[in-house]
Amino acid sequence: MKVIVDYDACEANAICAGLVPEVFEVDDDDNLNILVDEVPEQLIEGVRHAVRSCPKAALRLEE
Repeated sequence: MKVIVDYDACEANAICAGLVPEVFEVDDDDNLNILVDEVPEQLIEGVRHAVRSCPKAALRLEE
């Protein structure tokens, strides 16, 4: 499973990074970075929660 980011919608609120820092990171320039190509199995539920928690709906999961 991969995380897809709509960078036009993302405001780098860092909610996702707070929930799953192993997958999401907001850098010093307020850019969201996805740290993995494929979400590890043990982190999928956390990433699903982060996707649902995004205030701008800028995240989605793709198989």
